[in-house]
Amino acid sequence: FSYSVSHDLRAPLRAIDGFGQALVDDFPEHLPGEAKRYLSRIRASTQHMAQLIEDLLKLARVSRGPIERRTVDLGQIAQQVVGELQQRDPGRAVEVSAWDGMRAEGDPHLLRVALENLIGNAWKFTARSAKPRIEIGALKDRGRTTFFVRDNGAGFEMAYADKLFGAFQRLHSATEYAGTGIGLATVQRIVHRHGGRIWAEGEVGKGAVFFFTLAIAGEEAAAAEPVEEKAHG
Repeated sequence: FSYSVSHDLRAPLRAIDGFGQALVDDFPEHLPGEAKRYLSRIRASTQHMAQLIEDLLKLARVSRGPIERRTVDLGQIAQQVVGELQQRDPGRAVEVSAWDGMRAEGDPHLLRVALENLIGNAWKFTARSAKPRIEIGALKDRGRTTFFVRDNGAGFEMAYADKLFGAFQRLHSATEYAGTGIGLATVQRIVHRHGGRIWAEGEVGKGAVFFFTLAIAGEEAAAAEPVEEKAHG
């Protein structure tokens, strides 16, 4: 239902945004300044709604269909995601390390979506850090593997940790950090579909770390090759 509704809402939103832009482009001398400001706010709102719908569609997609399990190199995916972030935001100097040898059993596409959200959040919430750092790694304990994404960004109050993974839940205002509040809900859905769990720890002003596990089968596959504590910066 949510997939169908979200899909059908995109066309009218594109029309509103398109006609708003057409008014600005076609009648630049006839629109008073206040009207232009109103149109700008209308377009900004429609674009925000379009992004919200797109994120809802992503959440619906990761909840549907079978999982195609195969051996996945999470370190390699993390490096690709970081590279894409650096290309989109070349002005930022962020120290990033992604460990080698982080292998798991899971759906490559879904696990990439999870890392895109987790690393993207770390990238976003370190925007105001003097020396931003992000680390993507894995911990082993008694044959079990826990993957993590750590940053030294805005952090959060641990009292609100349970709210992080709810759809539309935000611990920071949209004026501080952009977003729709659906990314972490998407990550949680992906992790749960892989039989794992996800949780977070943080402190305001000192950063956050998001941990997740995958199914036992994935942990056993990852344990077959030791995680090398070697990073790509």
